[in-house]
Amino acid sequence: MIRAVAALMLSPLAGGCVAAAAIPAVAGSMIVKSQMDKKRERRVEVQAAAPAQSVDTPEGRVTVIKGMTALPPPTGTPPAAAAAAAAGGAVPETMQYLYGSGESAGLSMQAYRALADYLTKNVVYRRRETLRQVVLSDGSSLNAPLFEPCGAKPLAVVLDIDETAVLNLGYEADAARRGGGYDDARWGRWEASGADKVVAVPGAKAALDAARKAGITVIFNSNRSNANATATEAALDHAGLGPAKHGETLWLKGDDGGGSGKDDRRWAIASGYCVVAMVGDQLGDFSDLFNDPRMTPAARRAFAATSPVAELWGNGWFLLPNPVYGTGLKGGFDDVFPTDRRWSDPAEGVK
Repeated sequence: MIRAVAALMLSPLAGGCVAAAAIPAVAGSMIVKSQMDKKRERRVEVQAAAPAQSVDTPEGRVTVIKGMTALPPPTGTPPAAAAAAAAGGAVPETMQYLYGSGESAGLSMQAYRALADYLTKNVVYRRRETLRQVVLSDGSSLNAPLFEPCGAKPLAVVLDIDETAVLNLGYEADAARRGGGYDDARWGRWEASGADKVVAVPGAKAALDAARKAGITVIFNSNRSNANATATEAALDHAGLGPAKHGETLWLKGDDGGGSGKDDRRWAIASGYCVVAMVGDQLGDFSDLFNDPRMTPAARRAFAATSPVAELWGNGWFLLPNPVYGTGLKGGFDDVFPTDRRWSDPAEGVK
């Protein structure tokens, strides 16, 4: 591995000059298998050598997770209120917002316009030897992120697919009518048969067209199954976001031999490309460290808002709204509403 450099509080795109030979683009998942095996071995060593630590943040004392041994599977289970509304025939409020509101469309347009500006007005005009990956290097922690220099690698932007690049209108309409929780088998059938029932997230097509025009490769990294790779390619084409080719510009769950974690795939992509931007709707679309099961919702929020990686939002990392499902939908009353910020209506008297 090229020696990584500490991010401090600066953009990973800024840095001193480094000498590097051109590295060919990733041509398929098998090409990088040995590199990924070495990454896994290195990560095990880092986890064993670097235990969790505690640090003070503006939101309190939180635990810095240095390594992960397991990533919780995404449940996709809607909140109880949303499930109850769906069972009664109403559209859950979270779905009303994400799939039907102008506010959500505006946020998505805003994020993708910011991405396009960042790529075309910032990245492509930098000297290549000053560029650094926005993928956290193996051995990073959220409080001490590391980034590798890009050298002469070709530029790339990496995106999640579901509710980041495409909206799964067909699947979610069925879920809203049906109610209940997430069904993995049903989702698999949707992946295989719903390619013509998706639409592009507002703003995505224009931003990706601008990236390609600027010579930046568009790569998708999704937890859709690689068993449905052809159908996923078709869905991206139908939404106007293709072309995407599995093993080259489309990476899917199972390609790295692992589960829902995306870091191995990110590192494989970064071995052949200079990843200058990433786009997602979950924090795990940027680093698996956010999904460590030992991290409380409050600590996760603090890391996203106050740690060094917070400098990356809008500066290499671009996040879209998704209140419908995912790892962000958790936390008890005390996690969401700190006790020192509670209010009681004076008109109701002292209770």
